[in-house]
Amino acid sequence: HFKMVFETARRAGWLNEDVQAVQLAFGTVLGKDGKPFKTREGETVRLEDLLDEAVSRATAVVREKAEKVGLSEDEIVENGRYVGIGAVKYADLSTSAVRDYKFDLDQMVSLHGDTSVYLQYAYARIQSILRKAGDAVPAAHPELALAPAERALGLHLDQFGEVLSEVASGYEPHKLAAYLYQLASHLTTFYDQCQVLSPDNAPEVVENRLFLVDLTARTLHRGMELLGIRTPERL
Repeated sequence: HFKMVFETARRAGWLNEDVQAVQLAFGTVLGKDGKPFKTREGETVRLEDLLDEAVSRATAVVREKAEKVGLSEDEIVENGRYVGIGAVKYADLSTSAVRDYKFDLDQMVSLHGDTSVYLQYAYARIQSILRKAGDAVPAAHPELALAPAERALGLHLDQFGEVLSEVASGYEPHKLAAYLYQLASHLTTFYDQCQVLSPDNAPEVVENRLFLVDLTARTLHRGMELLGIRTPERL
């Protein structure tokens, strides 16, 4: 059927010979009970209602940390929207399209685990470090010996281009989501083991670690952008 649709589109001039049309299979979105996701009345859930609920829950999560970060009410509302909509997108795109997945809003807006919120907080945390860096600037110092966590983060960053090629050729955005989650996990380990702005660090160590986190932030931003998810500067 899709071959006929694609051929009709070409004959109608909607598709030219330079465009390859592909039909992708999709799994089923399930509720927490493992059954097809429905309202309590058994009706199909409207996307508008689903997004509104996601934004509401995400805004509550953002508000919990707002005072510590110094967010205004407008920023809380804006970030709640970015986090909520991003959570739904990520949950869908982080699962292989052919697989079923359970729709769980509580997990989607969690700060822990494989969620877009975890990635967004990783990005915002880096921006906080860069703002506190003062006169220190990101600069690579390849002559330095690296701690294991620095090396692991750098090697993972180096795989970004290869992952994008694989994602594009196979129509598999879930592989990009997996890469970004692993990147944020490497970043967490790096934070735990390698202080960036410690006064005990030599200037070149500070610059090199700033370079690593800055590159990580830019990679997270680009990857999330490709998934259609915003990355707030403060969260």
